[in-house]
Amino acid sequence: MPITTCVFDAYGTLFDVAAAARQAASEPAFTAIQDDWPQLAEYWRLKQLQYSWLRAITDSHCDFWTVTQDGLDWALEKTGHDGDGPLRERLLQLYWELGAYPEVPAMLHNLKAAGLNTAIMSNGSPAMLRGAVESAGIADTLDALLSVESVGVFKPDFRNYDLVAAEFGCAKDEVLFVSSNGWDAAGATGYGFTTAWVNRTAEPMDRLPWQPAHVLADLTGIPALAGV
Repeated sequence: MPITTCVFDAYGTLFDVAAAARQAASEPAFTAIQDDWPQLAEYWRLKQLQYSWLRAITDSHCDFWTVTQDGLDWALEKTGHDGDGPLRERLLQLYWELGAYPEVPAMLHNLKAAGLNTAIMSNGSPAMLRGAVESAGIADTLDALLSVESVGVFKPDFRNYDLVAAEFGCAKDEVLFVSSNGWDAAGATGYGFTTAWVNRTAEPMDRLPWQPAHVLADLTGIPALAGV
């Protein structure tokens, strides 16, 4: 069946998760991270994801804002920075203001102009997703913000992918699911979606039972994959 619905992961896919550390490092008050902000950002993201997986498999769910803060605390300690002062506060503030990647607005506008459904389906809490979408100025190009909070377990638990059909009434083979996380795209493949992995940093393919149907360097090619 033709694609009717395009669903995107949020963090790292539409929104640049390194932007918070990059911005803080450029500000005079936080020159302490001007040299190692990329490593800080990498550790923060890694732990954020690892904590979500551990909470999923141990049935100890919390909202994504909690694991975001926990991941930052670990990353600050790992990189030798103060975890209780203004730097932590600023980084967390900036996480609510993440910018979208440059190609995102035009890509979403193209999908909407073609009459496709568009949505985010993310580990992020509803409040976090609303903040990011509003900050990036893309609210008018998205029909729904689907959060795992309505399920109570983080991706890639298959129950989260059920949210798409519940929202749009579409069949699995009508959905193009897009994520910058190879494991997320792989999980969605196993669920039955057509998938695209946005592999911005040329990472190796994850060794998992399933693989994404498509691999892209950025989101520019998504409308073509959706038949637009």
